[in-house]
Amino acid sequence: MYKRILVPTDGSEITQRAVATAVTLAKQFGAEVFTLSVKDPYPYSAMSEMQPTLPQEFLDAQERVAAKNVSAVKDACAAQGVACTGHTVESVSVWEAIVDYAKQHQVDLIVMASHGRRGVQALLLGSETNRVLTHSTVPVLVVR
Repeated sequence: MYKRILVPTDGSEITQRAVATAVTLAKQFGAEVFTLSVKDPYPYSAMSEMQPTLPQEFLDAQERVAAKNVSAVKDACAAQGVACTGHTVESVSVWEAIVDYAKQHQVDLIVMASHGRRGVQALLLGSETNRVLTHSTVPVLVVR
């Protein structure tokens, strides 16, 4: 049924539940898992004379965190004998990076976590998962 499953990761505890679900589905369907961690670009507009972090230090730290998140998903896949491909990308828009990645890699299912925000908090903070649901052309499985 599904052959290419994307599971975006930010390393959070709830994302780990989405990873476990994606790995289980991949194992059942004989699918390959793709994982993606989106890095923030350097906030150049916030630069001042007293910038606490140099651009390269910031970018290196972002890459270390993103690579660690991707590595955790790859390890979870390897433990279950599931093939996994992982990438990190830089983007100001997490949901757009996820939707674009899904198109580029021809995934047929996206498995994402939802942080379960409701009411005013959800309206103010927005939801990357909700935006992916709204803009994705492939099915999205939301794990809570």
